[in-house]
Amino acid sequence: MSKTGFDPADASLDEIRALFKELPGPDLEAATSAAEREAQLTKPRGSLGRLEELASWLATWQGRHPPEMRHPRTAVFAANHGVAARGVSAYPAEVTAQMVQNFIAGGAAVNQLCQAFDADLRVYEMALEQPTQDFTQGPAMDEGACARAMAYGMMAVEPNLDVLCLGEMGIANTTSAAALACALFGGEVSDWVGRGTGVTGDALARKTDVVAEGVAKHAALTDPLETLAALGGMELAAIAGAVMAARLARTPVVLDGFACTVAASVLWKIDPKSLDHCIVAHRSVEPGHAKLLQLIDKEPLFDFGMRLGEGSGATLAIGILKAAAECHAGMATFASAGVSTASSKPH
Repeated sequence: MSKTGFDPADASLDEIRALFKELPGPDLEAATSAAEREAQLTKPRGSLGRLEELASWLATWQGRHPPEMRHPRTAVFAANHGVAARGVSAYPAEVTAQMVQNFIAGGAAVNQLCQAFDADLRVYEMALEQPTQDFTQGPAMDEGACARAMAYGMMAVEPNLDVLCLGEMGIANTTSAAALACALFGGEVSDWVGRGTGVTGDALARKTDVVAEGVAKHAALTDPLETLAALGGMELAAIAGAVMAARLARTPVVLDGFACTVAASVLWKIDPKSLDHCIVAHRSVEPGHAKLLQLIDKEPLFDFGMRLGEGSGATLAIGILKAAAECHAGMATFASAGVSTASSKPH
């Protein structure tokens, strides 16, 4: 990560903030080439809908034309949350480590999806034996720990990736995500809190109360990165860092569900253009996700009623992106196929 200009072990939030000035914009030459070719393909203009938009998006943020989807990667960040001790999840905190082992053994949903779409899977275990602090009692992380987690996420972005799909694993991270989203964007706490791993009744009410306590505890904060440190988790900070590093490396990003999108939205609060190289794979059934997507103006690719996390929705989107790239690069043009173009005369 020499592009970042700092040693990840000594990262600070001020150095993270400075990177916003270095984020590259879209490659307009690649975008123009994509638009020119799209207009010549053997189909009515616009007839492939969002597949056409996705092909252009891939070219624009890969910085080349035609776009390629030969080396997709899914990165899953796993961490534990101190607030889990408040009984906000249907599962105990040790499930995080157990699921990491399941990823390694190839037994999780994301493993099967990566296999189906020929994608690399990388799982990043973040000090599971050292959870964040309970954010109702104080900051979940100090600023140094948050910056180091972001820098760790940055290091996950390697050269020659065609797209980076991001996901997370961490018991209680929907509690953290709900608190972070509410602190960043306002509104009623209940609008941001969902069932997560499946809590209902008194457990859901307890989760809502815990989120409200955390938001109230840190209500004086106005800086998005400080808010991330106070209410977020190490895996959420790592996702934010990975999104930034992917932008520096001209790697398009696919965000997964609620927690993943909340992590990225921290950057959006600093600069809305910082997520232009990102798409959101799916609309989670977590109620806060639909609200957040509207606020950051992101239309997901699909809505399958998913709420698993672990990058499952983002990985499923690889199939759609491969289809977009293959259609764009492989279809014949009207000229090469000897097909007549649409008549310019009125009928």
